Parts: sequence; structure tokens; C-alpha cells
Amino acid sequence: MVNPRIKQLPEYPTVIKALPEADMPFKGVKAWIVQAPKHQLIFFEFEPTAIVPEHSHPYTQWGILIQGGMQLTVNGKTKTIREGQEYLIPAGAKHKVGKFLAQTRVIDFFSESARYKPKRTS
Repeated sequence: MVNPRIKQLPEYPTVIKALPEADMPFKGVKAWIVQAPKHQLIFFEFEPTAIVPEHSHPYTQWGILIQGGMQLTVNGKTKTIREGQEYLIPAGAKHKVGKFLAQTRVIDFFSESARYKPKRTS
């Protein structure tokens, strides 16, 4: 549950948006990358119209939803994830987000270093 004494920001602050922006293959999605030698931490912003199609990867993914909501399907089981809730997607699990319930912000940790590449700058 979200602590009512903590003010929730309407979007990521400049300190996050100053990170390298990810080159996203999905419409309605923006993301910023914190890169480590063997891992990535990604700060996602999803429009309500965004769809993340079913896919899998050979490494574990952990996330926490910090604003909004989404219907996350992992191995055929759908759960509604709301603010403050965490999720774990095991290595090899097929997963997708069929619907975002509002403007949604998520922080995901990928136990793989090259899940997303930075956008090329001109």
C-alpha cells in the first residue's frame, strides 16, 4: 500500500530522465537505463494504450509498480498489479501486459546486461 504521507510525483524527476533513454520496441513506452556489467535497472513509463506482447527471456526479471496499474500475465495466469506491488518473472516464463489501467510507472531489474539498448543520439 502506498504511504499517504509520501508525495507521489506525477512523472519521473530529472535525475531519472537524465539517464540514457532506452530504444523501446513498443509504442506508448518510454524508459531510462541504469547499466551495470551484468544487470540493468529500467525506469519505465507506460501510456494507458501501451501493450507489451507475450515474450520470454532466459533470465529473471523483478519489478515494482510505483504508479498506475497493469494486468500482467505470466505463464497464462493474469494478475492485476497495483501501486506498491512487486512481481517476479522467472527465467523462461512467457509473459505480457495485456492492459495498463492508467498512466503507469514501473521499475524493472533484469538479471542480464543487454535487455535494452540506449537510443542513438544524432
